[in-house]
Amino acid sequence: MSLEACILLKTVPLQTGAVLRKVKSLKGVRKAFIAYGRYDMVAFVEADAYPEIRKLTGEINSIQGVRSTETLVEA
Repeated sequence: MSLEACILLKTVPLQTGAVLRKVKSLKGVRKAFIAYGRYDMVAFVEADAYPEIRKLTGEINSIQGVRSTETLVEA
């Protein structure tokens, strides 16, 4: 059984497009899109276990232009 999570991202202004392209290229990302409001982007991810989701969140946080993330895991 795989886990699904929604990752909410805040990005540096004018870098959202570049961040979106990089996020979409990561293994485990099912879909990602720009949002308007408190968060700049939403990514839906899938992994086999919590450590993989934690690793994927770390990869996303290391992308230049990502200010912060909030991960919501579907239990």
